[in-house]
Amino acid sequence: MATGISYALDFERPLIELEKKIDELKALSTGGSADFTSEISKLEKKAKKLQTEIFSDLTRWQVVQMSRHPLRPYFLDYIRILFTDFVELCGDRHFGEDPSIVGGFARFDGKPVMVIGHQKGRNTKENMARNFGMPRPEGYRKARRLMELAERFEKPILTFVDTPGAYPGIGAEERGQAEAIAVNLEVMSGLRVPIISTVVGEGGSGGALAIGVGNRVLMLQNSVYSVISPEGCASILFRDATKADKAADAMKLTAPDLLQMKIVDEVVPEPAGGAHRDPAKAAEALGKVLRKHLSQLAELSPDGLVKDRYAKFRALGVFSGR
Repeated sequence: MATGISYALDFERPLIELEKKIDELKALSTGGSADFTSEISKLEKKAKKLQTEIFSDLTRWQVVQMSRHPLRPYFLDYIRILFTDFVELCGDRHFGEDPSIVGGFARFDGKPVMVIGHQKGRNTKENMARNFGMPRPEGYRKARRLMELAERFEKPILTFVDTPGAYPGIGAEERGQAEAIAVNLEVMSGLRVPIISTVVGEGGSGGALAIGVGNRVLMLQNSVYSVISPEGCASILFRDATKADKAADAMKLTAPDLLQMKIVDEVVPEPAGGAHRDPAKAAEALGKVLRKHLSQLAELSPDGLVKDRYAKFRALGVFSGR
């Protein structure tokens, strides 16, 4: 059971309030003023049942909210838990540094890999510094530089997707936002090393796809991946952003939806109640899946990796009609 949660979504609140009562009774029992063991046991059973009821049948819009949870583990959290010897490499060698994308060499199970991911902030100051996880062109050009570096040294690439989308500001457009994303797609398509891309939170539009062209594409259970946000879709289709829940249903943007459509290769289960309630356990589950796919891809030749990636993305969107 996760305690001390400082932020809760509306549908989480009944569970959080119940857990606070349990913590209060435990504190009183520890103080020795009374024995509440029986009451605590009953409330814990009730909390476990409530947790199952809440999180076993989330709507698509609720999953969108989960993917944006401010306490959800971010890229640097996974780096801290899963990797060792991380060395951050900065700058695109053209314009400057973009902190909304972080990358560098690290060791995974003792073996060197290149890790690249979107990074959001935990508070307003951090989000301003990280631009709310929305990269500018220099961020994508940095990612491309690091991926080409990984290919040069024949190291696997692991990317972590978590962005509302590429930054739509005037400066970003002036510096070639669309071109930077397009070039990344082209470069990733031809890299001769294994690439595994994992959507760990929000996967928004081309801003996500720019580091998402992998031999394997994974999604955490409560993540989303789509060409536009539900609010943006609702504004266009219904002329009303408040109908985002209706848009989310139509978009089918959750991990099970995309697995069924064969857009992603595997859904990584999250701890009960979501990754934010137990980041270490969430990272452990992701690490297990990453090991499996890295092992499989290690059996392919460089040419085989390119052909595998090409076949995967050529198969997307296939349909039959009369």
